[in-house]
Amino acid sequence: MFKFEIHGDNISVTDAIRNHIEEKVSKLERYFTNVPEATAHVKIKTYQDSKSKVEVTIPLKNVTLRAEERHADLYAAVDLIVEKLERQVRKHKTKVNRKFREKGVEKEIFPSLPEIEEVKEESADEIEIIRSKQFDLKPMDSEEAVLQMNMLGHDFYIFNDAETNATNIVYRRKDGKYGLIETNK
Repeated sequence: MFKFEIHGDNISVTDAIRNHIEEKVSKLERYFTNVPEATAHVKIKTYQDSKSKVEVTIPLKNVTLRAEERHADLYAAVDLIVEKLERQVRKHKTKVNRKFREKGVEKEIFPSLPEIEEVKEESADEIEIIRSKQFDLKPMDSEEAVLQMNMLGHDFYIFNDAETNATNIVYRRKDGKYGLIETNK
């Protein structure tokens, strides 16, 4: 059974909002044979243009389900997010079960429920690596990595941190700001 952590920015989370989110997101539990002990992290934010943004993240053992939606109606945003999460579960279910069948192991992570339609594998959904690149990682700080990324016109850049010698990644966020992913050794 999912536990819920619901936080609001610029909005107070009323009982009606909380109940709607819990009721809708809990419908995802039907996709699991044994409902995992997981916490659904929900962030709600309202903006001056009266739009709401809802983010739901559910970290599970083998996969993290995450969706985000902006909409003028908060309740509609929650409904759209649940649809996105259901598509993610169905897609993951198909891929995981296919891998187990290929290995000859009859183990299904997700149940085969009659109301769940298997996602049709399309060539667009197949993972196909069409290009491979190799390069040397130069030691630098994160600011220099951002400059290198911008100079190349990329959205991310991999580098070795000059101080820790760890491999890190800088990336451009949707809001135009930058993020840093640091690795642990």
